[in-house]
Amino acid sequence: MKRIAEFHKVSMARFCEDCARPDAEEIYRAIKLPCRATAGSAGYDFFAPFDIELKAGESAKIPTGIRAEIDEGWVLSIYPRSGLGFKFRLQLDNTVGIIDSDYFHSDNEGHIFVKITNDSREGKPLLIPAGSGFAQGIFTEYGTTRSDSATAQRNGGFGSTG
Repeated sequence: MKRIAEFHKVSMARFCEDCARPDAEEIYRAIKLPCRATAGSAGYDFFAPFDIELKAGESAKIPTGIRAEIDEGWVLSIYPRSGLGFKFRLQLDNTVGIIDSDYFHSDNEGHIFVKITNDSREGKPLLIPAGSGFAQGIFTEYGTTRSDSATAQRNGGFGSTG
């Protein structure tokens, strides 16, 4: 097993700015770093920083308070937790979140956000209590073409590379 990454919390100032809730400091103190549930799990569970309640068809952009320091040549892919997807059709709005290794050094500290939608076709409301797993991240090694010549530097998240 290769050890290629480390999770960190973003700074409290960064989280409070991104969370924009009056209780952001209290929420920040309770944030748990992602972890695997079992030795055989591929996914690292991301935990809800606060209660998330979504009626069918509703979406929420969740500031996780987490950043990932990832070795070059690896990527972190974010997916919904399998059970929530199965029971509620919980989906990530961008299908799969891709966290590149250079995102860690962005001006926003590489703060990972997860935007989710309750796509229940049965009208089921979804409640994810604070501290419960709602997404999972899986590290994957990747390669590049022999002719690759990318030299640009990232500074930001969604859409920052063009």
